[in-house]
Amino acid sequence: MKPEESIDFQIRWLWLKLTRLYNVEAAKFGGTMSVGYILLNIDREGTPSTKLGPKMGIESRSLTRTLKSMEENGLIRRTTKERDGRLVLIHLTEDGKKYRDTSREVVLRFNEFLRNNLEPAKLQVFFEVSREINHLLNSPAIFAEVAPK
Repeated sequence: MKPEESIDFQIRWLWLKLTRLYNVEAAKFGGTMSVGYILLNIDREGTPSTKLGPKMGIESRSLTRTLKSMEENGLIRRTTKERDGRLVLIHLTEDGKKYRDTSREVVLRFNEFLRNNLEPAKLQVFFEVSREINHLLNSPAIFAEVAPK
């Protein structure tokens, strides 16, 4: 099988292209796709740091480093709950809110571009197949069926 004929190649190829596209756009504002993605996932009332990684599918080590950098750059601030000092909430600063608004606008423009250039029926199938693949990736037997005999 040629690499371009495999499903994982197509997914990775699209993801790398999308990452590059978003990073080029984010660089215009002095940021990265990862920072924009995190900002888009912080709720207005603050988000517990322990919920942020699972919410976005980011490993905790990577998230910790990025959050530290975002705090140093004045995009977020951390607070603790009065009753439970273990619970750390991540809040957006004013700069963080501006960056999030810019990130949201970029994502909306990207999605609008695709929706305007792809047939609705094909988009629907894309979403259905994506959900099915995501569901199948949770299967504990994913590699059991292809294991050497």
